[in-house]
Amino acid sequence: MVLNRYKTKLLVCAAISFLGCSDGWLETKPLSIYTPENSYVDAAGFESALGACMRNIVSEFYGDAAPIVTEMVQSDICVEGTTNKSGPQQDMDQALLPSADLSNMNTTRVGWFWEYTFNVVKYCNTVISRIDDIEWKNPEDRNHILGSAFFHRAYRYYRAVHQFGNVPFLDGELTEPKTDFYSSDRWSILERLYSDMEFAYKWVRADAERGKVNKDACGVLLMKICMSLGKFDRAIEIGNEIVANHPLMTERFTSNKNKSRTNLMHDLHSVEAKLDMSNTEGIFYTSSYPDIVGSTRIYTMRCGVPSWNTGGQGTITPDGKTGTAWNVSAIADDVREDPDLDINRMYGRGTGKARPTNYFQYEIWGEKEKNDLRGVHNRDSWRRTEDLKYNNPDLKKSGNPWYRKNLQKNVNISVNDSIMCWFQWPHYKLFVPEKESVTQWYGGETPWYIYRSAEVYLMLGECYYWKDQYAQAAEMLNIVRTRAGADPLTASDINIGEILNERARELYYEELRHVELVRIAYTYAKLGKTCEVFNRTYSLDNFSGPGGTGANVKEAGVNFWWDWVMAKNNFYREHVTTSWYTYQISVHHVLWPIPENAIVSNVNGVINQNIGYPGAENNVELLTVDPVSPQIEGY
Repeated sequence: MVLNRYKTKLLVCAAISFLGCSDGWLETKPLSIYTPENSYVDAAGFESALGACMRNIVSEFYGDAAPIVTEMVQSDICVEGTTNKSGPQQDMDQALLPSADLSNMNTTRVGWFWEYTFNVVKYCNTVISRIDDIEWKNPEDRNHILGSAFFHRAYRYYRAVHQFGNVPFLDGELTEPKTDFYSSDRWSILERLYSDMEFAYKWVRADAERGKVNKDACGVLLMKICMSLGKFDRAIEIGNEIVANHPLMTERFTSNKNKSRTNLMHDLHSVEAKLDMSNTEGIFYTSSYPDIVGSTRIYTMRCGVPSWNTGGQGTITPDGKTGTAWNVSAIADDVREDPDLDINRMYGRGTGKARPTNYFQYEIWGEKEKNDLRGVHNRDSWRRTEDLKYNNPDLKKSGNPWYRKNLQKNVNISVNDSIMCWFQWPHYKLFVPEKESVTQWYGGETPWYIYRSAEVYLMLGECYYWKDQYAQAAEMLNIVRTRAGADPLTASDINIGEILNERARELYYEELRHVELVRIAYTYAKLGKTCEVFNRTYSLDNFSGPGGTGANVKEAGVNFWWDWVMAKNNFYREHVTTSWYTYQISVHHVLWPIPENAIVSNVNGVINQNIGYPGAENNVELLTVDPVSPQIEGY
């Protein structure tokens, strides 16, 4: 299928993004970035601003060290696995300081989330504030545009209040430099988002073009906000409406079905599936299409595949020779006979940046998942370093007996190389082919799922969990599990751990895992519900610990996020040590630091720092956000 009808719109989005979305938020210069360069005086201007918002969503998932990797490594499923240099976020006590380099692909992308949140909000607020500056032919068009802007603003703020907690809420267009921001209470922000998204869910069109905001995408975000506020009945109502429109894909449906060693999961997560307009499961996608100018490479293979071509002890032959190479042109005849010899094109040239934990590699794939197409027991879906073959052309040239044999783990392998080079990964999820002209395959141009109905079923299951309706929770989870081939769960199996296990199985490299864990941590603290996994209750009091400079508390029972990550992430729990760092996290890392430059440059106001980080001693009383946007009145 050719997506020519999207090409013009994608080019517009790309142009606006590259010209207008590069500045950080509250940097010491230039604060005038908030003054809009153009007046939006017609529908096309509003659409252009929303195009820039959509393009920024793409940035979240794409490129080397994509921001989603930061979310993954501050959770239970992954750690930062590039152990051959200083800088990567492994020791969070060092990496996550307000004054640290927080927006760098070689360190962390925490600062990226901060900056891009408010870059996007800038565009959203231009649309929202000026929505009635023009005469609309009908209210439906006006409300569709307004609802789409509400979505983009809520999409960013939903993340921000779970990443940074209490943050400034920008409620209108900034037409002049402003240095007097104050932090707002996260709960009141969520209440505003709830109101905005109820409006969006009512008015945004269901038939919006692929790559744009649609009604059911608004519904998914509204569900998440409802769950954050404890409005579980409303979330269930919305979720049932969404899944009725978006049944799961349960039969093979792409050209991959004719390829060996593939299954339904390869179909579902292929480029072809994300371009297929008959794919009912996909709800909201990124707008990056193969062979269209302005598209971006996903880099999933670079981030998520072992570093098999780094050198060192990792992939040398048992007799000490360099075992692998990405350039195999010298053995082209052998590659035609055995394509697995071209590791670069079969699996991608990885760096191990998103290095899976034992929890994700082993623990969640039990007896009930023996036949799960998504899991490690299915060797078509998953690959491991041992599946690769020694392919260095020099081995053939010298007559080395290890040439074309499977890799063997060096008994003397260092901790550094073991972390980077030796693990297994979900090949079906991460493999994205490149153009033939690309020499090193990192993961090419493709749309990516942001929301799909499988997650909605898992959210429904979680809502029933919070309502103590465990049979209904199991029923929702089993819809997803049955499609994958896993055995069904019963009501007695249901706890928050099993819900999180299922999210990990289904949503790896799709969900922002840290955000969802923090959402659950806040919910436990707000409701006072006993967590069966730890037999503990939590409180909003001291959610981030006692605070104080250098208060790197590592004690159970303060918040669910820390307890869960320490229980499931073997690197943080066991304080694994490399040549550069010891993996560790602290209780207050449940929320990220507000970048120091944002606080310092805000000379006439106070942006509060999160408890546990230097500067929190200067915090002041929070503002409260009005629960309803003025643009909703009368509609």
